[in-house]
Amino acid sequence: MDPERQREIARKGGASVPSEKRSFSQDRSLAAQAGRKGGEASHGARNKAAQDPATPKR
Repeated sequence: MDPERQREIARKGGASVPSEKRSFSQDRSLAAQAGRKGGEASHGARNKAAQDPATPKR
C-alpha cells in the first residue's frame, strides 16, 4: 500500500472519536488500571504460579 494512503487512513481512524469520548487520554489512572488488567490477563496466571509455592512447576 502506498505510504501516503496508509497515513490518510490512519489519520481518519484517530479523528473518528471525539476527544471527550477518549477516556484514556482524559484520565491517566484509568489508562494505568486498564494496562494492569491487560497484563494480568495475559501474564497473571504465570506470575501468580511463580509466587505460590503450592503450585507445581511445569
